[in-house]
Amino acid sequence: MTLLDVSIVNVALPSMEHSLGLTPADVSWAVAGYALTFGLTLVPAGRLGDEYGRRKIFLIGLSLFAITGVICGAAPNATVLVVGRLCRGVAAGLLAPQAIGLMQQMYTGQRRGKAFGYYGATVGLSTAIGPLLGGVILQAFGPAVGWRFVFYLSIPIVVLTLAFAYRVLPADQPGGAHHGIDLVGVLLLGLSVLAIMLPLLQTTAASGYPGLLLVAAGGALLVLFLFWQRRLGSRGGHPLVDLKLLTVRSYAVGAGVATAFYSGFTAIFLVMTMYFQQGLKYTPLEAALSMLIFTVGSAVSAIISGRIVHRTGRRNVVIGSAVATLGLTAVAVMAHSWTGPAAALVLALPLLVASCGCGFVISANQTLTLREITRRDAGVAAGVYETGQRIGTALGTALATGLFFGALARTHGDYHVAVGLGLAGPAVLVGVAFLISLVDFLRPVRADVPAVEAAR
Repeated sequence: MTLLDVSIVNVALPSMEHSLGLTPADVSWAVAGYALTFGLTLVPAGRLGDEYGRRKIFLIGLSLFAITGVICGAAPNATVLVVGRLCRGVAAGLLAPQAIGLMQQMYTGQRRGKAFGYYGATVGLSTAIGPLLGGVILQAFGPAVGWRFVFYLSIPIVVLTLAFAYRVLPADQPGGAHHGIDLVGVLLLGLSVLAIMLPLLQTTAASGYPGLLLVAAGGALLVLFLFWQRRLGSRGGHPLVDLKLLTVRSYAVGAGVATAFYSGFTAIFLVMTMYFQQGLKYTPLEAALSMLIFTVGSAVSAIISGRIVHRTGRRNVVIGSAVATLGLTAVAVMAHSWTGPAAALVLALPLLVASCGCGFVISANQTLTLREITRRDAGVAAGVYETGQRIGTALGTALATGLFFGALARTHGDYHVAVGLGLAGPAVLVGVAFLISLVDFLRPVRADVPAVEAAR
């Protein structure tokens, strides 16, 4: 639901804008505000789960997600909608690291790989199926009120999840010393993520020197955050992020692959949706159906990858990212060159190839990234991992949309040129993920990895 909320709302934006009289700034904050608070919350939420219990934080996040669904769906004006979306991002940030941390806690070995395979399928489905669900809901309820049901959709699902969570999630272990939260670290990391993501999420802020200065300030704050974490750890304190995590090769490489991969993976849908709807004049539902093959391919391949990753290891990520890069390149070339009818059918095969590669990467990389992380640090490790994904998503979206709209302006509305350039950016970013995984694969593997894995 947390990832679905990103893509499904984009389809409903025109209806929301007309119904509530949203200004361009309101629209920007309704979309970017969710992504921003989502990214800001992840690492502190991961540490909260590690310290005070992942089940407890997961249930709190679920409850808040349901409440914010009601607030956003019933919003009478732009202010309530934007505040609801900001709070909804916080709820999503509370949930996401607990989900990964709980899977890390509940499963080991081959069963963990299968669990992350289904998780990867869920990621692929939720990211890609949002436009389809949004189109169906708007078609069923009409554009005037349909956007409200886009938010109400999550409520029954969350209520069912709460009921199951109480039954199946392991109880938090009572007792133990609570070390509290590194508030200075939270502040430094939060300001760093805010300064980096804000220009990427808001195109007006990203233009010119103000955006560059913000990103530079974010980088400086991130260095200061790392310095503070190292100093606090050396003094026997309890930093927000144990920097020893970054010395674990599989974790550092996996986090780098995830950041680069999600930069390209999530930008695909926005570019293709604009191409189908604006360039080819498809309805939202037709555009979503045209991407359905990508949804199915990524989901099925993620499940397969999760089942075999314990045998094949990093090969899954190398092969998957290579196939995804080739598939995306083929989509860009075909969309650029094909000007005849039935574009959705022409693009179906390269989209299927790209989706299978993406599915192989998602679940396998998740499993391999966390395999040497202790269960005690699973929450904060997941938070750092997903923060990289969120920053990567913002970067990739900014790059792809910049290339897309820039080409449209230069060519006076040639959508074939625009989609070719718009998809070139994601293809290059997924290619970077391939290079990172390939370099790691070609390096010799430490002999102690199997022993470490057994100890986890």
